[in-house]
Amino acid sequence: MSSSFFIKTKSNPKLAKKGKDTAASKRKGDGGSGGNIKLIAKKNIHKFNEEISSDSETESPAVTKRRRQAKEEIKYEETPQEKKLRLAKLYLEQLKEEEENKAEDDAFETDLIAGRLQEEVLEQKGKLQRIIAKDLIPPDASEIRVFKGHKLPLTCLVISPDDKCIFSAAKDCSVIKWDIESGRKLHTIHGGRKGTEECHVGHTAHILCMTISSDGKYLATGDMNKLIMIWEAETCKHLYKFTGHKGPVSGLSFRKGTHDLYSASHDRSIKVWNVDENAYVETLFGHQDSITGLDSLSRERCVTAGGRDGTVRVWKIAEESQLVFHGHGGSIDCVQLINEEHMITGADDGSLCLWSVNKKKPLCTVKQAHGCHGDSGLEQPHWVASVAALQNSDTVASGALGCSHNSQVNVWKCGQSYRGLELLFSVPVNGFINSLKFSSSGQFLVVGVGQEHRLGRWWRLKEAKNGIYIIPLKRKPQGAEGNQVD
Repeated sequence: MSSSFFIKTKSNPKLAKKGKDTAASKRKGDGGSGGNIKLIAKKNIHKFNEEISSDSETESPAVTKRRRQAKEEIKYEETPQEKKLRLAKLYLEQLKEEEENKAEDDAFETDLIAGRLQEEVLEQKGKLQRIIAKDLIPPDASEIRVFKGHKLPLTCLVISPDDKCIFSAAKDCSVIKWDIESGRKLHTIHGGRKGTEECHVGHTAHILCMTISSDGKYLATGDMNKLIMIWEAETCKHLYKFTGHKGPVSGLSFRKGTHDLYSASHDRSIKVWNVDENAYVETLFGHQDSITGLDSLSRERCVTAGGRDGTVRVWKIAEESQLVFHGHGGSIDCVQLINEEHMITGADDGSLCLWSVNKKKPLCTVKQAHGCHGDSGLEQPHWVASVAALQNSDTVASGALGCSHNSQVNVWKCGQSYRGLELLFSVPVNGFINSLKFSSSGQFLVVGVGQEHRLGRWWRLKEAKNGIYIIPLKRKPQGAEGNQVD
């Protein structure tokens, strides 16, 4: 028994030595019983087996972790084919996700484009109408700003498409570009004296009309000397000079979305120009008196007011035809398109008319739109000299000439289907209202005021001031009745 015990402990000297010491102590303590030696040897063998077991709980955690990782690596080690398959699946999932995101973006963009196209279609048909007038309230007098800079009566003005600048012109032959926010002059194109046409770059006669292209690139001005000047709107640099009219140029308008320019003159003609090509296109005839106003939108057509011939005309350029409208009792001095199907006009008999291009008679007429002046029994209506329309909306404005300094701007609400006009409020100004323009955003109305009428010197208001009035179009506050602000 003893020899067998020592052979088994050979593989672990420490354990064997421990076994000897234990056996010796036992022999000394109890007389060296052989049965006890055998029992102790078996217990030590069992303990030894536990220490070398691969499942032993006393194995270090680091060793256990390395063994587990090794097994996982062996278990999940990919072949080249498996790796290609896994990457291909991952790539397909990424593509699927990208396609889904793109489909969502495309759907959103499609809806957005569809909305814009629908709006454009309604605009082209003249059926797009922004409901704004019901929310407008009169501005406080302290909120109206006035810009002054011209030496002689202001005759016309336009607002840049981004609503940041105003261009104004006057009988002093000058053009001024203003910053709306600060009221500061950005550029001044000085006028020249009569007889300096050959050497002066600019106008040497009263400027009667002006227009700016819908992209803000070109500014066009027309004067009493039958000339049309084309300017770069950003820098006010002179580009071209158009000649051809045989009378003062009284109306100008760029076709929206293009650089086609329409001009009207006291020579009773309409001319079409291509500014990009610096070219004349054609001339249209039909009016029987001096043309006093002109306007256009995006269709290939324009509308004109024929002054004393008592007609408003729609010129279809491509068809080379015209539609003639009658309605006012006096000289029709101003016209403005509200949308592609409707327009507003004013006359010296004091009346305002709303028209549809599909009907030869007015849809609505307001007589004595600005009241009357004069002694009892000899009253005369105030002359409506200018009109403006906030495009594709139900809001229009008119300006009248009186025999005193208390002229006024009236802001009107168009009724349903443009079959009525309701006065919203009036704003008094000091002088002849020669020009009116709404900002594109509908946030303000700009009024050009002078001491004289833009086309003549029948009388002069000495108390009047030449200037530009900026009238804010205030909305009802949130929570007020009918407070849907456009």
